[in-house]
Amino acid sequence: MAFRRRTKSYPLFSQEFIIHNHADIVFCLVLCVLVGLMFEVTAKTAFLFILPQYNISVPTADSETVHYHCGPKDLVTILFYILITIILHAVVQEYILDKISKRLHLSKVKHSKFNESGQLLVFHLSSVAWCFYVIVTEGFQVKFFYVGQLAYWMHSLPELYLQKVRKEEIPRQLQYICLYLLHIAGAYLLNLNRLGLILLLLQYSTEALFHLARLFHFADENNDRLFNAWAAVFGVTRLFILTLTVLTIGFGLARVENQVFDPEKGNFNTLPCRLGMLLVVCVAQAWLMWRFIHSQLRHWREYWKEQSARRRIPAVPRPPARLLKREPGYHENGVVKAENGTSSRTKKLKSP
Repeated sequence: MAFRRRTKSYPLFSQEFIIHNHADIVFCLVLCVLVGLMFEVTAKTAFLFILPQYNISVPTADSETVHYHCGPKDLVTILFYILITIILHAVVQEYILDKISKRLHLSKVKHSKFNESGQLLVFHLSSVAWCFYVIVTEGFQVKFFYVGQLAYWMHSLPELYLQKVRKEEIPRQLQYICLYLLHIAGAYLLNLNRLGLILLLLQYSTEALFHLARLFHFADENNDRLFNAWAAVFGVTRLFILTLTVLTIGFGLARVENQVFDPEKGNFNTLPCRLGMLLVVCVAQAWLMWRFIHSQLRHWREYWKEQSARRRIPAVPRPPARLLKREPGYHENGVVKAENGTSSRTKKLKSP
C-alpha cells in the first residue's frame, strides 16, 4: 500500500510496483494539475479539472443565482476527483484500517471484508453528513456532490485490481458498484437532484449501519445486535424509497404542464422517461429485497440446523465415584505407612 515504508523493492513499472505505489503515482498526477494553476498559460485548463463547469447566472430580485447543468466537460472534472479519491482511499487504509486489523488478527477472507466495510463505512458516514449540508445549501454544492459521488464509485472499479480483491468477491462488488453508478448518474443527468439526495440519504444511512455491524462482528463474533437493527431498518428503507419515487415521478411530475422532451434545457419529463425511471427503481428495490430475504432465510436455516445438531448429541453420564472408607495410613496399592516413614504390605481394605 502506498505511503508506507517498504523493505522489499519491485521492478520499475511492474505489476507489483504499480499496485504498491499507485497512490504515490496518482499523487504526482494531482500535483501536476495543481502546479498548472500557477501559470497563466495552463491555468484555464487546470480549472477545467478542478471546478464544476456549465454554470449559468440567473438574475433575481436581490442578487444573482448560479445554476449548474451537466455536459461532456464534467467527465474531466470527475476524472480529477477519481484521482483524489484514490489518494483518500489509501490514506484511510494506511492510517486507520491497517492499524486496527493488525490488532484483530483476522484471516485473509475476514481481512478483505474488514477493509471493504471499513472503507464503505467512512464513505457512507461522510456522504450522509454531506447530504444534509447540500439539502440546506443547494446551488454549487449539489453539482459538486454528484461529481464526488460519481468519482467515488468509478474509483471503486480500478480499486478491485489495486486492492487485489479475491475473484470470488469481484462479482458481488461489481453488482452494487454498477447499481450505484446507474442510479446516481440517472438522477444527475435527468435533473432529479433533490429526489436523488433524499434517496441517497436513506440508502447511505442504512448501509452505514450494516457496515458498522459488520465491523463489530469481526471484533466480537457474538455481537450481532446491530445486525438485527439493520434488518429492521432495511425493509423500512426499501418501502420509503419506493413510496417517495412513485409519489415524485409517478404523480408529481405527471401533473407538471411542461412535458416536452428537451435535453438542451434539461427537461426529460415525458411519459416514456417517467415509466423508465420508475421501472429501474422498482426493479432494483425488488431485487435488493429478494436478496435480503434469501440471505435471512439461509442464516435462519443454518442457525436451526446448528441448534438441532446440539440437541441430538446425548449427554454422556459421568460414572459415579466409588466411595471408599479409608483409614489413616491407608494407601491405594495396599501399603500402610508407618509413623516412622517405613511401609509394610497389608491386605487391602474392603469398603463396607
